[in-house]
Amino acid sequence: MKRQVLVHQSIRKIEILEEDCPFPGENEALVQTRYSGISAGTEGMIYLGLFPENIALDENLAALKGEFQYPFRYGYSCVGEIIECGKGVSPAWLGRRVFAFYPHASHFTVSLDQLIPLPETLRDEDAVFLPNMETAVNFVQDGKPLLGEAVLVFGLGMVGLLTCALLGQFPLGFLGGLDLFPYRRQIALNLGADIALNPAEFPQAGSLRRALESAGLPDLGADLVYELSGTPEAVNQAIEVCGFNSRIILGSWYGKKTAPINLGGAFHRNRIRISSSQVSTIDSSLIGRWSKQRRFEAVFEQLEKVKPGNWISHLFPLAEAEQVFQLLVDSPNEVLQAVFTYR
Repeated sequence: MKRQVLVHQSIRKIEILEEDCPFPGENEALVQTRYSGISAGTEGMIYLGLFPENIALDENLAALKGEFQYPFRYGYSCVGEIIECGKGVSPAWLGRRVFAFYPHASHFTVSLDQLIPLPETLRDEDAVFLPNMETAVNFVQDGKPLLGEAVLVFGLGMVGLLTCALLGQFPLGFLGGLDLFPYRRQIALNLGADIALNPAEFPQAGSLRRALESAGLPDLGADLVYELSGTPEAVNQAIEVCGFNSRIILGSWYGKKTAPINLGGAFHRNRIRISSSQVSTIDSSLIGRWSKQRRFEAVFEQLEKVKPGNWISHLFPLAEAEQVFQLLVDSPNEVLQAVFTYR
């Protein structure tokens, strides 16, 4: 059997290769992919060659071994169906819908322990957002929002919107979203945000905070800020809108992108805490009671509740991958979520 796989050959050069598909060995299964989700921020940076050097593709995913060094394969959101079982795998697995953290490919063979069975009630279109929703759940768990707090989210891409969807279920005192694109801001408002602004319209120091305060942000400033825009310059605005003893969660992966951060003023005197949040692990304060499996159960529940598959803006066959990536990096305002389809 042949399969098609996406390979990053060099900067702005990708190729769809046809190769033999490995047959499933002992305790392995062959999966035919239905959808694979594209992470606009991460995969856009990879397409542009902005990934840091001498770093693993992903130390926690078996399918992403190796380093960021051309040529390489990437992707981590495949929804498919088991079409063949290897030795030691019960035939009951045949036909099961599963999720796998695997690069973009029409078929793939992995060990059974790398597959996540999907609930029958969960649509394929929603299941493809499993990594995004798990990341959003992780952000909320790391940020620990409290009743009545003022919370802001910078960056309303898919992960930012899903984070807003979760925060909108909390009894917060104020929830604000910030993004360059109006249609994303409108979705945030639909999800329960009190205000959604374009941060680029407030370049002067203090102007963004004043605009937020006029919309209901307490004079004390934000208690909790999520920086999810992928733009390191946004950290300065995050500091600006924070209050005393507040906290900033950095969920963005900036790759090689850098920016000067002003740590000499409000940051220093306001005792602001900045911490990174990354979905591969669970916060040490939760690990005694939370496992990855328990977190996935919460993710499935939220995927069925939020139904992010309704936000898919573009469906492309894998053969048109070059067009997809050009669109992601050259016209990001036109794409909310792009997904490869293999049907």
